[in-house]
Amino acid sequence: MEQLHILRDLAVIFAGSLLVVLVFYRFKLPALPGFIVAGILLGPNALGLVSDPHDVEGLAEVGVILLLFTIGIEFSLSRLKEMGGQILASGVSQMGFTVLATLGAGLAFLGNWRIALFLGFLIALSSTAIVLKVLTDSGEIDAPHGRLATAVLIFQDLCVVPIMLVLPFLAGKAEGGIVGLLVALGKAALVVAGVVLAARTIVPRALKEILKTRSRELFLIAVILIGTLTALGTAAAGASLALGAFLAGLIISESDYGQQALAELMPFRDVFISLFFVAVGMLVQLETIRSYIGVTLIAVLVIMAGKTLSAAVGPALMGYSGRVALLAGVAVSQIGEFSFVLAKEGRNVGLLPDLLYQQFLGVAVITMLVTPFLLHGGPAILDALEKVVPLDRLLPGFRPRGFAPVEHPVTDHVVIAGYGLNGRNLAAALHSIKAPYLIVELNAQTVRRARAAGEPAFYGDATREEILRALGIERARMLVIAISDPAATRRMVRVARDVNPKLYIIARTRYVVEIPELTRLGADVVIPEEFETSIEIFARVLAQYNVARDEISRLVNAIRASHYQALRPPPGEQPRFTLTGTFGAIPQMQVERIMLDANSPAVGQTIAETQLRSKTGALILAVRRGDSDLATPDADFNLEAGDVLVVVGQPQQIAKAVQELTGEPSAV
Repeated sequence: MEQLHILRDLAVIFAGSLLVVLVFYRFKLPALPGFIVAGILLGPNALGLVSDPHDVEGLAEVGVILLLFTIGIEFSLSRLKEMGGQILASGVSQMGFTVLATLGAGLAFLGNWRIALFLGFLIALSSTAIVLKVLTDSGEIDAPHGRLATAVLIFQDLCVVPIMLVLPFLAGKAEGGIVGLLVALGKAALVVAGVVLAARTIVPRALKEILKTRSRELFLIAVILIGTLTALGTAAAGASLALGAFLAGLIISESDYGQQALAELMPFRDVFISLFFVAVGMLVQLETIRSYIGVTLIAVLVIMAGKTLSAAVGPALMGYSGRVALLAGVAVSQIGEFSFVLAKEGRNVGLLPDLLYQQFLGVAVITMLVTPFLLHGGPAILDALEKVVPLDRLLPGFRPRGFAPVEHPVTDHVVIAGYGLNGRNLAAALHSIKAPYLIVELNAQTVRRARAAGEPAFYGDATREEILRALGIERARMLVIAISDPAATRRMVRVARDVNPKLYIIARTRYVVEIPELTRLGADVVIPEEFETSIEIFARVLAQYNVARDEISRLVNAIRASHYQALRPPPGEQPRFTLTGTFGAIPQMQVERIMLDANSPAVGQTIAETQLRSKTGALILAVRRGDSDLATPDADFNLEAGDVLVVVGQPQQIAKAVQELTGEPSAV
């Protein structure tokens, strides 16, 4: 009855996880740390509802393999190439500084370079699952610090592969020394080359043939088979199953069916990853944390502060402001889920003693639990730090040392904050009407490119009053905030409104929930991407139902003038629009082309003589004769064989018109 025992444990795990995650949801916290807490509570070190956590470890390891598989699909070769600069600059500095600092501390306290280096690898990795989830939920995934944090996470995920290969040699369990390591790396390189070849040739053709069956089941089985065969191939070459799963994901991502495969696998991955985090929580011994609480808390503080600074170095050197660089560092300051996998392997091969392993688990779990709070409170923490020391002095890099003054002060101009896609389009529009404008941007590289193109672009943080004053904000007509950082947008609006009460402020935001706060802080217009997309869709749909353009424009203008209030009804109610007239009652209309042959009854008659309008209700809009078209023909226009009539009416009216004009029943 072993199966019944495992099934009972799974039922307890899912029930307990459901309750804990619901509590986390109430406090607007991400679910993944909730699974860790559930594991701690349910495991043998607390309530003991699941006495043997090893029963679920096999399923948890499947979750890790699926996680690497889906990461491989999401981070395709083309995307890795596109983000290459950010990935290398941000990732190398974060991983390098963290590993070196941990190695130095480990040698001082432990005296064993192998354990110290291994701990450096464990601490350097961050939680892809938690960070991307929190950044996405807060709308900061496309903010500058969100993109930088994503680049660091990609680099870390790629580093998992060589770390797994080096682990047996680091533990002294592999044969051959350096030569053996080089052989293992060579085998891995051959496997990668084979994967790339398969991604370009075999897999796309195979999936194309399978998709011809239109069977979701066959497609899912084929995707899983590709992942399984690739994982087994890498294992046969001496690498790990997890490496094979990642490479299999890259294979799928290079085909045209990567997104469909990702959609099919996501539910399975989420369930197994949840089990993985629960299993991690069960391994944590609360007694160890309690006995070494001082050391644990100091380690958490030192690790998170050190990782923040190490991750901020690369972005600072790339020209990002100190604030953006530190926000990216805070995002990746925790210890990640792959560290648990590596720690377990390290304990199995003798690299981590049991006590050190338990201490590491306690520290890692605490860093993951506090991450959501740090990400939400990061801007406020940096605001307080800014008052003590300027962040750009704390992290000097290859960017202007100060704000370059405007040579010729302008008045009645537009200040554009952010030179992304929206900022560039706005600048082009203002340039076309010869309206004065100034651009302020935090990315020094973007500023250099804009200046090379002749744009009045300046480096600076527009959330700071001195920067806005240098831009002449007190003389400006308008401030347009075109960035993807909700917290920075709020600060910008508040500071600009304090400096110039008469300034017209337009703020862009991704989410509706930002509208009330930005309006309260002083924004005149808040343009949410969600609502603008809705407006564009329903305007085009109404146009297809022949609603007059001026009526559509009136409705759209009224919605925008009311700050989208019509699209924000009270909870439980649906949006309601008011159209002047009976546009909503317009029946479905259809346009049909009817050709007259020599036997058609209408040939030789004028349009008036056919009495088409009175008999059927349909109307002839145009006539095509040979190569010429005649729009709105007169009533005395004479119809001939070969004429093509463009007739409009309701479907039943069109059917009668076909019969009247041609003498044949209509198929309409």
